[in-house]
Amino acid sequence: MLDSYRRVLVRPGAFAFSSAALVARLPISMVGLGIVLLVEQRTGSYGLAGTVSAVFVLAEAAFAVVHGRWVDHYGQSRVLPIAISVFGAGLALMMLAVEQDWPRALTYVFAAVSGAALPQVGASVRTRWSHLLDEPGEVQTAFALEAVLDEVVFVVGPVLVTLLATSWHPVAGLAFAIVSGVVGTFAFAAQRRTEPPAGRTSTQSVRSPMPWRLVLPLAVVCLTLGALFGAAEVTTVAFAEEQGMRWVAGWLLAAWSFGSLVAGLVTGAVAWRSGPDVRLRWGSAAMALAMVPLMFIQSVPLMAVVLLVGGFAIAPTMIGAMTMVEQGVPSSRLTEGMAILHTGIVAGVAPGASIAGFVVDHSGASSAYAVALVGGLLGALAAQTARRSPTVRA
Repeated sequence: MLDSYRRVLVRPGAFAFSSAALVARLPISMVGLGIVLLVEQRTGSYGLAGTVSAVFVLAEAAFAVVHGRWVDHYGQSRVLPIAISVFGAGLALMMLAVEQDWPRALTYVFAAVSGAALPQVGASVRTRWSHLLDEPGEVQTAFALEAVLDEVVFVVGPVLVTLLATSWHPVAGLAFAIVSGVVGTFAFAAQRRTEPPAGRTSTQSVRSPMPWRLVLPLAVVCLTLGALFGAAEVTTVAFAEEQGMRWVAGWLLAAWSFGSLVAGLVTGAVAWRSGPDVRLRWGSAAMALAMVPLMFIQSVPLMAVVLLVGGFAIAPTMIGAMTMVEQGVPSSRLTEGMAILHTGIVAGVAPGASIAGFVVDHSGASSAYAVALVGGLLGALAAQTARRSPTVRA
């Protein structure tokens, strides 16, 4: 199984840029949870914590497509270092505003600035793979590898931010997210040999059209599944606290991600007879069903097991969506196309986290898992409308 991954990683520069992108992506799994832990610790309100986190992810969603266009036009090495620098400054100021009890409006402003500046490293690394590889099977393996690394991020990040925030200082986890994001992004952007050509060097005078009939249904699927992710994250933190084990929240979320990691490894190694659209439909349905038992569990070990099993559906679903975009979107707009899917995910996380936080404050964690279930059911319905487009590489 590992030979499939070896074949893509031995390409010149591949291991280096993929490793740097792994470090650069750590903030995406740390900042939302870190904000919840910091704000709830200082104010005692999960509702407020979820709202501040929602402002961060909404701002990220609003600017993700813009980032994708800038990267496609100006190049990764120009856009990414500037974006991550603004992100670090904005998040540091948000942490200071919470710690020093500045006016709440400033907390929201700084959260919005940092979210808007968070660079699209995940989309950029997939675009780089698509530029480096020619065979569709190898591209799917590379996408599966990045999905696995995404899950590594979501295994390590929540545990790390929770341990730092609960055992050292509430701002420690967010501070680590800033450092890892800045170091990883600068290392990734510095690798110019494998960077796709910027749009301004293209001989084309008119941009290739975006296949919206493909991209928009996929964005809706990602929007609803993002609501599932946001609701489940906030609710799991509240569940751990209700059990008197707040520190275990990161481990529970890590178990969920680990299940996805294992499934992602298998997805990249298997020669699938079914297309990515079929895997998207079945995977989104499985993600919804996995939310049902969470509402009835009152045991931390049992919750970890159920989350682990439920995580098996995540990576195959997201790999299917990304593969459909890679096959159907022109290469000159590929980063933008993938950023649209990412926008859908983070735009869904915001209302999911906020609504779940409200339900937690008024009815407890068990009831709040119903918010994640509703998001999953809507995602499964939306996935039925997604259809593959002919492969496009222009």
